[in-house]
Amino acid sequence: MRVETFLRDSATSMGDKIALVAGEMRLSYAALDTLSDHLAASLVERGLRPGDRTIIFMDNCWEAVVSIFAILKTGGVFSPINPSTKADKLAYVLQNCRAKAVITQTKLASILDQAMAEAPTVEVAIVSGDQPLTMPAGAARFSDCIAGPAVPCPHGGIDVDLAMLIYTSGSTGRPKGVMMTHRNIEAAATSITTYLENTPDDIILNVLPIAFDYGLYQVLMAIKMGATVVLEKSFAFPQAVFETMRREKVTGFPLVPTMAAMILGMRDLAPGFLPGLRYISNTAAALPPEHIERLRALFPGATVFSMYGLTECKRCTYLPPDQLDIRPGSVGIAIPNTQAYVVDDEGQKVAPGVVGELVIRGPHVMQGYWENEEATKQRLRPGFNPWEKVLYTGDLFRTDSDGFLYFVGRKDDIIKTRGEKVAPKEVEAVIHACVGVSEVVVFGRQDPILGQAVHAVIVASDPGLTEQLVIRHCQRNLEDFMVPRSVSFRTELPKTDTGKVSRRLAAEEFEQTMEPAE
Repeated sequence: MRVETFLRDSATSMGDKIALVAGEMRLSYAALDTLSDHLAASLVERGLRPGDRTIIFMDNCWEAVVSIFAILKTGGVFSPINPSTKADKLAYVLQNCRAKAVITQTKLASILDQAMAEAPTVEVAIVSGDQPLTMPAGAARFSDCIAGPAVPCPHGGIDVDLAMLIYTSGSTGRPKGVMMTHRNIEAAATSITTYLENTPDDIILNVLPIAFDYGLYQVLMAIKMGATVVLEKSFAFPQAVFETMRREKVTGFPLVPTMAAMILGMRDLAPGFLPGLRYISNTAAALPPEHIERLRALFPGATVFSMYGLTECKRCTYLPPDQLDIRPGSVGIAIPNTQAYVVDDEGQKVAPGVVGELVIRGPHVMQGYWENEEATKQRLRPGFNPWEKVLYTGDLFRTDSDGFLYFVGRKDDIIKTRGEKVAPKEVEAVIHACVGVSEVVVFGRQDPILGQAVHAVIVASDPGLTEQLVIRHCQRNLEDFMVPRSVSFRTELPKTDTGKVSRRLAAEEFEQTMEPAE
């Protein structure tokens, strides 16, 4: 199944139902389908052909959703880019995928104009909103593009065609374009909606950027199921978001750990204040068990789904909710129609309890990185069958005797101290259990004697929390070599565009502020 048929089918069977709520805009399935038809015809008229790449440089707005489906209806490939992206990075992406078109917003047009100066392949620019002071040369208005005729755009494509390029955050080096076909997306969406038990009655809130695959799939899965998705631009004002959730009778609430920390830090929330909420899901990073327990108390009617995934395959595992109390530190089992197993450095499966690299096998595994053969070979390697590739995630895991998976850490994050290996996630889990800790990130700092010394950066909810209290807590709960040698405090932790705490940025900030050793 091609992804644009998600919308076609839902519009055919439930055209009058509200598909999308974005601020004051409410679009039915029929209206969303028609608007994307108009935009698709306009893109074809401007020269877009099947396989051409179009960048969607927008925030969480209704125009972005229309654009996704319009591009797919032309047989093209869409690539959502976070609106906080700077001109130099945007220029790199435009050049890297040789984008033919860009769709953006008034407030971002000047950034696009700078980027297009270094991107000669871009022939079409469409801008939504009022006329900006600085418009890319030859740019068209979004409003004009959806006002023209809705001419059908037969492209003859099939589900193995490329549908999306979603760029990784680029925490090290340049971002890489993850190639996902229509079949990849459909397989992931089907699997996830199966274990979440989504139905057309669901109303899903999405405050996560659609440039982040977790946020993007909230839209794609809702449209596939015939559900309603409520778009918010951010979670900066939680009370306003909660009011929207109450008004729209939201049933599904996808979040990330930083959002959970914000919610749990609010003192005026009464348990059950969102009685219609059916489920909460989490990914990007594991929620500490203590946070899961407190979320369940705050939202007693909601089922909590703890999940693990990565851009290269969307989702890998989920913890069945009935296991939350039994295996609180686990990220669960493979999602439906997926295999997940742990291997050693030679690619052989390891025994329960042994740490190794997680490997994912399934129809949702990416096709590779756009025009980056070397990086693709590192991640995609021969699988069980001669014709398939499996995904080596670069993440360290172990299993228990029942096959449930536990995240240990990124291969590159491992701290080597005193000849021992320390997984930062294991130390963070212990520190999270210390009273007064809101957020924490752990990394290794250079040490002339130890090689690396374990260091923790903490956001405290209790101003009385001290370095000595944290270290003593760790000494009671960790092996000696895992205990942080030092602790520092910040009012907030550095985060990526997707809201995930960045270990790399935290380490860089620490190095910049650290005084030279005497």
